[in-house]
Amino acid sequence: MLEVLRHIVQEVNSANGLEEALDIIVRRVQSAMGTEVCSIYLREPGGERFIFRATEGLNKDQVGRASLAPGEGLVGTVAEREEPLNLEHAENHPNFRFFPDIGEEPFHAFLGVPIIHQRDVLGVLVVQQAEQRRFDESEEAFLVTMSAQLAAVIAHARITGAVLADITTTAAQAKITGVPGAPGIAIGTAVVISPIADLYAVPHKIVDNRRAELHAFRVALQRVREDIQAVADNLGGQLSREDHALFDVYLGILDDSSIGREVVGLIREGHWAQGALSQVMIEHIRHFERMEHSYLKERAVDVKDLGTRVLAYLQASDKQVQTFPEQTVLVGEELTASSLGEIPRERLAGLISVRGSGNSHVAILARAMGIPTVMGAVDLPYTRLEGREVVIDGYNGTVHLNPRPEVLARFEEVLDSDRELSKDLESLRGEPCITLDGHRLPLWVNTGLMADVTRSLEQGAEGVGLYRTEVPFLLRERFPSEEEQRQIYRNQLEAFAPRPVTMRTLDIGGDKALPYFPIEEDNPFLGWRGIRVTLDHPEIFLAQVRAMLKANAGLGNLRIMLPMICNIPEVDEALDLIHRSHREIVQEGVDAEMPLIGVMVEVPSAVYQARALAKRVDFLSVGSNDLTQYLLAVDRNNARVADLYHALHPAVLQALVQVADAAHAEGKNVGICGELAGDPEGAVLLLAMGYDVLSMNATSLPKVKKALRNVNLAEAKDLLREVLQMEDAAAIHNRLQLFLASHGMEQFIHNPVE
Repeated sequence: MLEVLRHIVQEVNSANGLEEALDIIVRRVQSAMGTEVCSIYLREPGGERFIFRATEGLNKDQVGRASLAPGEGLVGTVAEREEPLNLEHAENHPNFRFFPDIGEEPFHAFLGVPIIHQRDVLGVLVVQQAEQRRFDESEEAFLVTMSAQLAAVIAHARITGAVLADITTTAAQAKITGVPGAPGIAIGTAVVISPIADLYAVPHKIVDNRRAELHAFRVALQRVREDIQAVADNLGGQLSREDHALFDVYLGILDDSSIGREVVGLIREGHWAQGALSQVMIEHIRHFERMEHSYLKERAVDVKDLGTRVLAYLQASDKQVQTFPEQTVLVGEELTASSLGEIPRERLAGLISVRGSGNSHVAILARAMGIPTVMGAVDLPYTRLEGREVVIDGYNGTVHLNPRPEVLARFEEVLDSDRELSKDLESLRGEPCITLDGHRLPLWVNTGLMADVTRSLEQGAEGVGLYRTEVPFLLRERFPSEEEQRQIYRNQLEAFAPRPVTMRTLDIGGDKALPYFPIEEDNPFLGWRGIRVTLDHPEIFLAQVRAMLKANAGLGNLRIMLPMICNIPEVDEALDLIHRSHREIVQEGVDAEMPLIGVMVEVPSAVYQARALAKRVDFLSVGSNDLTQYLLAVDRNNARVADLYHALHPAVLQALVQVADAAHAEGKNVGICGELAGDPEGAVLLLAMGYDVLSMNATSLPKVKKALRNVNLAEAKDLLREVLQMEDAAAIHNRLQLFLASHGMEQFIHNPVE
């Protein structure tokens, strides 16, 4: 059964659209289970009714016509209950509904299972048989497993169908959930960035100049032929005549009488050369892969290799003439920081990456540049988006394709409001962050690139609460030398002097692996990361600390922070190494003072030992992003569980209070450098908790400043006491929104637009 499942899923994955996928499912499941009927009902887009969408064994003329509401009929019952229904006499069930034209009369046995994707009931998969019997446990288990396997495929196919649909139809609307990468709203035209020579990532595009595309394809073909001929000539003396003849067969695949002719045909219909090549090649690759004979199956490798070679030449020639719309939304499977450099900044409106997290290089850079970004949009059919209008909601991590006019109008209102707010906030740039009753709360920034510096200073940053030292490591192909690091750190310290700069020691692991120092683990977030790596490699730690101390000579604004601390011995060992480094460079004649040293509170054990940690160091700083994910056991970069990640969860708020109280009990300052600090809602609570510094991305700083300048510390403390009694994150969020609205700050409320 496992082999059957694998084959069906593989075949459905290769379908060209939803209708073909559904037809494959009903045909293959009917055959695999030996039933007389297999049908699929799917919920209508934007509605509640379940439409009869595909069948093998019933009247196909009724496909698209018959439908049921939740709870109506057996199919509606399965959808409403969200569990299988296995009946020996279907017609005897109280919810049975007879459809006169669908052809169910001869069939008595019924087994229906729900198709559920991310808690959303997409449809119902049904098998039926004339024999009056109950399907056995293995059959039910198989159908349940099949449904679970196919749910994500069907969800993806539905979204792809929405992208391809006429934008005037209801079916054309689609919303994809990802991970917030950088805040803000962007409305623009999608430009798809293809990975180098990846046939499966080529976007669909229609062109006017077909002659130019034909010429480009033929030039690329000729270059590939020359490459292959050169290889054949080089190996001429080492191959037999029969082996050498294989090169002729290889070259023949792309002849005008074979695959090449199909590509030319699509180009003449208006497809661009890359898209035509991709479409034809993938079709042939899948054809060979489905063959049972091992020799023929291996031909798929040859076809893919040839297609990849031609595509590489086409991309090289096309790159020279690419233009970008006024409001470009850059889309790709995995965007990189380098891809941003190819687009003029004034034309770049937003970014969407199918893969990647909020900690990806591109997300860090996007936040520094103020570009709305969504990462991890795994269900996005990105190759189909070229030239389409898309909306990015970077606040909530969603992408909207072909939004309804009223939805688009709402996003335009939010965008206009953001622009007005930005103008309004400019007047606060030089003003301190002081509450209405006179409490002063410094606002610092999180940085990682020199591009952050100018923007941070423009927004009135009073210091750096987190400088991500791993960013320069990530952007290189080897470990930077001590002198290279010293110069990088010196630039940061000088740029912000005399303002304090808090440098976190190298924090790799988790989702931040160096290309030249890969860390392969089954569970990287609970594995070898942060301080664990650098204490295991003291040579890396010592070189970095020495570089920091040397860079601080004559400036005196350095603070060092240790990441991922989970026990006291780690702190003691790190402090010994820091003091050793200081002694060494002083002996070398460098006039370097000992900086303040702190630890990051990111794991639950550090919360419970916060006071013991505070005794040993000069300050504590909460990394609320990691702390939230560890407390809630939710990967914050996983779009599948994004709705479970909530920094306002009661457990998180209780932990934050505990850390602040522990630090102050030892007379030490405590700051926070997670996303919560940059959220006006969270900032009000952190003010009340007594945090001494809030550190955030530069884009968020003006908003937080305005919010805190509009409240009293006393009323913030009353609010904190109230929400600490609440037991649900959603209720806390709603209460905070009411608080902001009551203080004239509705513009900071960013609920999802539906």
